[in-house]
Amino acid sequence: MKSLWRSLVDSGGEIAGGFCGPERTVNFAELKAGSMFPMPVEELRGRSLLIATGEQLATALALLELDGVARRMVLCTPDLTGRQLEAVAAAAQADAVVGEAPHPEFSALPRIAPRAKPTAPIDRPHSEGTDSEATEWVLLTSGTTGTPKLVVHSLRSLCGALSGGAAGASRSVWSTFYDIRRYGGLQIYLRAVRSGSLLVLSSGRESIRDFLARASRAGVTHISGTPSHWRRALMSGAARLISPAYVRLSGEVADQSILDGLKEAFPGATIAHAFASTEAGVGFDVTDGLAGFPETFVDRPGRAADRDRGVEPAPADLKVADGTLRIRSRGIGARYLGGEARSLADDEGYIDTGDLVELVGDRYYFRGRRGGVINVGGYKVYPEEVEAVLNADPRVRMSLVRGRRNPIMGAVAVADVVLTEGAPESQDPVSAARLKDELLNACRRVLPAYKVPAVLRLVAKLDVTEAGKLVRPDA
Repeated sequence: MKSLWRSLVDSGGEIAGGFCGPERTVNFAELKAGSMFPMPVEELRGRSLLIATGEQLATALALLELDGVARRMVLCTPDLTGRQLEAVAAAAQADAVVGEAPHPEFSALPRIAPRAKPTAPIDRPHSEGTDSEATEWVLLTSGTTGTPKLVVHSLRSLCGALSGGAAGASRSVWSTFYDIRRYGGLQIYLRAVRSGSLLVLSSGRESIRDFLARASRAGVTHISGTPSHWRRALMSGAARLISPAYVRLSGEVADQSILDGLKEAFPGATIAHAFASTEAGVGFDVTDGLAGFPETFVDRPGRAADRDRGVEPAPADLKVADGTLRIRSRGIGARYLGGEARSLADDEGYIDTGDLVELVGDRYYFRGRRGGVINVGGYKVYPEEVEAVLNADPRVRMSLVRGRRNPIMGAVAVADVVLTEGAPESQDPVSAARLKDELLNACRRVLPAYKVPAVLRLVAKLDVTEAGKLVRPDA
């Protein structure tokens, strides 16, 4: 497969795109004439490198130059501790770190400090080549306080679901709340680069309003994030700053309330919610405006091999076994780095995502993670199922259901609820008490008694991880 840089050069004509960070924009025309590295990039051939930059712009530039050159690129997220970086470096057998400044707890490896902008004389002999397979792209799984797993991909597997994607021509302007060092953000990065588009990068130093204002000034047309990202954007009122043609959700369960909220905010846009994981790649996306996904997506063997028959393939084969979604696709990672080298998939090529789904009528609905079930007196409570009921109330912007230990039942479900901006119930104690009763009664009407929250609190905000997902504490 062509290297990322070669694919960009071969897009032909005037390359209008580039990367827009909070402080500067670097367009692809500049990249054709300069390098971000202080040495000829050829000197980095065959090396294992940790990409541990502060801002995403430096990461975006490094990936372009190093694909097809480095033996391994490990995308390190900024929330890693020094101890985690040490473990990642050991597993990756890293030779050096690409980044602006050493982590205060991690300085064992040589550091390559990138230039502020690509002004050095160009030296890219590899750009005439076509092979990206020499480079491993290593992504870290999220959602753990221990050492994250390192998933090995190639550019080919990362691009497995991008054929015929929504990016369109270079006139599209992409943006994402995601960090491009995580799988969801990297998918948007690759879409933009492969189409020669401008990509507006987010920054942890910006508020949602400032980020979306900058995306608006750049003329954003396609934008993605988690449901939690979008709930916060709607809650802050910042969503009205943009008028995209395409809005994408992934990373968490997209319930009907957030899909309806986005359709109301962006009536002319396509609203798509996708399922993907770092290990399994992209499973599907849904654009019909409904939560869940059609039963027809499941158990259709051979869809991933349709290309052999001259038919554009779907991203993946799907099946449901033991209540969890399984994926077989062109986007599956090769293996975990470190430890025993073995395939991530089973003997039939499927990965168990660990995401619980339930068939209701002709549609599957996500019920949460297998490890996130609350055990209430021997009965299973799926937090996302209860949250969907709470979020359906127009006065609720977002909610979090979690387990609380109980000496009789083992655990009970409790709910924290954030109201929409300006909701009068947030100011008046009597109205707040009435709203709590109404929300609990809504749960009682559609859920078994053991799934109804024992306690419901109105809170000002809910914590969100660096990956844009709700923080779900242990019961």
